Amino acid sequence: MIQKILNNKVKEIIDKLYSVKQDNVQFQKTRKEFNGDITLVVFSFLKASKKGPEETAVEIGDCLIKELNFVIDYNVVQGFLNLVISKEFWFREFVKIFDISNYGIVVPDKDSPNILVEYSSPNTNKPIHLGHLRNNFLGYSVAEILKASGRNVKKVQIINDRGIHICKSMVAWQDYGNNETPESSGIKGDHLVGKYYVEFEKQYRNEVSNLVDNGIDLAQAKKEAPIMIKAKEMLLKWEAKDSDILALWKRMNNWVYSGFDTTYKMLGVDFDKNYYESETYVLGKEVVGLGINKDVFYKKDDGSVWIDLSGDNLDQKLILRSDGTAVYITQDIGTAIQRYKDFKFSHMVYTVANEQDYHFKVLFLILSKLGYSWAKNCIHLSYGMVDLPSGRMKSREGTVVDADDFVQEMVATAKKIAQDLGKLDKIDNKEADQLYKTIGLGALKYFLLKVDPKKRMLFNPEESIDFNGNTGPFIQYTYARIQSLKRKYDSEVILPEFVDINAKEQELIKNILEFPSIIQEAAVSYSPSVIANFAYNLVKEYNNYYQSISILNSDNSEVTSFRLALSLKVSEIIKTSMRLLGVNVPDRM
Repeated sequence: MIQKILNNKVKEIIDKLYSVKQDNVQFQKTRKEFNGDITLVVFSFLKASKKGPEETAVEIGDCLIKELNFVIDYNVVQGFLNLVISKEFWFREFVKIFDISNYGIVVPDKDSPNILVEYSSPNTNKPIHLGHLRNNFLGYSVAEILKASGRNVKKVQIINDRGIHICKSMVAWQDYGNNETPESSGIKGDHLVGKYYVEFEKQYRNEVSNLVDNGIDLAQAKKEAPIMIKAKEMLLKWEAKDSDILALWKRMNNWVYSGFDTTYKMLGVDFDKNYYESETYVLGKEVVGLGINKDVFYKKDDGSVWIDLSGDNLDQKLILRSDGTAVYITQDIGTAIQRYKDFKFSHMVYTVANEQDYHFKVLFLILSKLGYSWAKNCIHLSYGMVDLPSGRMKSREGTVVDADDFVQEMVATAKKIAQDLGKLDKIDNKEADQLYKTIGLGALKYFLLKVDPKKRMLFNPEESIDFNGNTGPFIQYTYARIQSLKRKYDSEVILPEFVDINAKEQELIKNILEFPSIIQEAAVSYSPSVIANFAYNLVKEYNNYYQSISILNSDNSEVTSFRLALSLKVSEIIKTSMRLLGVNVPDRM
């Protein structure tokens, strides 16, 4: 609000002083080492003023003090005009927004176009693992932030339920499973299927090794290993709709879906629509046929279908194998087209690790060459991988850090640290167990989301559950502390007409008023880290304030009421921020 008022007034002043219409007015936060609340960048006015930055800034500053009663002082530092805003202004602004529930959240117009956010999109040959967690939390949070910024959002995923990797688990189960089921083994369905994916790779390596020992070239051995030949033959039968293969495929996939549903519920993520590769690849193959007729694609002598993107500084890309079976990009083409038919989206965001950067450049370019104008609004939200102190995960060797197990370890770590600190001594066991889950999962989500998505990151479980520093538990604990103040105050919280606020209170109000623009910034950049780090800085400011004064024991009842009102608004912003990250905040800790 203040920036809008100042923006209009500065334009008036530039016109009055220098007879020039000025559109480029830039403000920024005043750096902490300088006195001021908001800073005007003066350099863009020098051409109009025909004066130096210092003199130009002084002229504008004098006019602002004269014409706006809330601008009470200024100082100039090398072409930056630092404006000092009155305490009365900040107090009045706080009064205006105190009773606004869901402050900062914009309700979308029901007729505005959809933005699709794809995330998770697992394979049905293994359970969800730690690498998927950053994907799930990032995609979910980006979707929630976009909603909060006023967009209509649909959360979608593509379930990769067909292909050679799926057949690997199926072949291994046929050969080594002895009819084992989730019910007979007590193993969660997605874990059971993942077990046989690992078994396939184990048997495959043994067979390749034996062939090499018998004098066969390694590359040839990889092709001739009997278990790999079985998997390829199974894929062909699946695409030919062999009834026995389809029955096994449906049976094992249903085990996986049941397991996924349990995991998603535990993680607190959801989807508006699931797409299945087994369905969308058919449309993809149809579109490939049309693309051949349009000379977008071409056939090689072996019958395989390709696209030549060398003119676009990319490469040649396989679209269909020589045996007619589809590859990943085939179904991605079909999925994108089907989604546009379903939702007429304005933008589609793919939350996928940066290992697939090239893939998405190719996909978007292919869609564009096929004539789909909306391809230019497809966005790859590329994120860095997650490492543990023990190193990177490798799923086919069976060294994956399983998501279900990892979350349980986080809960156990939260329990141990909380008990060691005596944080939950006064809470009964049932409530404590729920709190351990809230703290453990919150710590995990926050730690993964506070880092810019593009950066590869090292996840340290114990560091994430520290009750001090830039962590989820630190923010959760501050929220609970404010709720404790509320319970101790036995009167209605009524804001007085005016309180002479101190510097820390003014800083908190400025932070609160910034929240709507923070949501918009996070939405535009598709970055939950913007929200996370805003929440952390707000909590730091509040804890500094909390330690410096008494919230509830002022000699003046109006001051007490204001301080509690300010605290409650801070807690509301904390709760909203954490909700946008998918993190719950407890009332007691």
